[in-house]
Amino acid sequence: MELRARNHVPALAGLLSAVSLALVFGAVLGAFEGTLPRAPTAVLDAIPLVNVLVSALAIVTIATGWRAIRRGAVRRHRTLMGVSLALFVTFLVLYLYRVSLLGPAPFPGPDSIYRFVYLPTLAIHVSLAIVCIPLLYYVLLLALTRPVEALSATNHPRVGRVAASLWMTSFALGIVVYLLSYVVY
Repeated sequence: MELRARNHVPALAGLLSAVSLALVFGAVLGAFEGTLPRAPTAVLDAIPLVNVLVSALAIVTIATGWRAIRRGAVRRHRTLMGVSLALFVTFLVLYLYRVSLLGPAPFPGPDSIYRFVYLPTLAIHVSLAIVCIPLLYYVLLLALTRPVEALSATNHPRVGRVAASLWMTSFALGIVVYLLSYVVY
């Protein structure tokens, strides 16, 4: 099975990305409405704060993982990137659960801030998150289907640098979106 996957990494990354994005857009567009058990209001209200903390921690783990590989600490890099992926999945599950039940949160601030600050920041955040999904699957599949010593000869280092940069930027912009929605306004 590993050999088959190894020979089809781009196709598998594309397939997994399509399924993942279908789930994300399905949740945002209400496809799962009425199918999920409803958590108490206090839990639903806590999800944005939990997600901003998860995002901040993910930025730290991605940056630390990047630093680890630059220093040749492959095992530490792998561990930190695995933690980063788990944090991303945690963020996404919590976000999609909340948005499936409550819909997207409205922006409570003034219209001018909404149009010229919040909406562009949110659009870039979401766009980067969408772009990151296939990149993350690609580098993850390369890492899982090849020996560590062979990864440097693949696109893993190059695509990984791009994915990590975009991933951290997306998480950072998500924090800005949270601050605008829940702290400033």
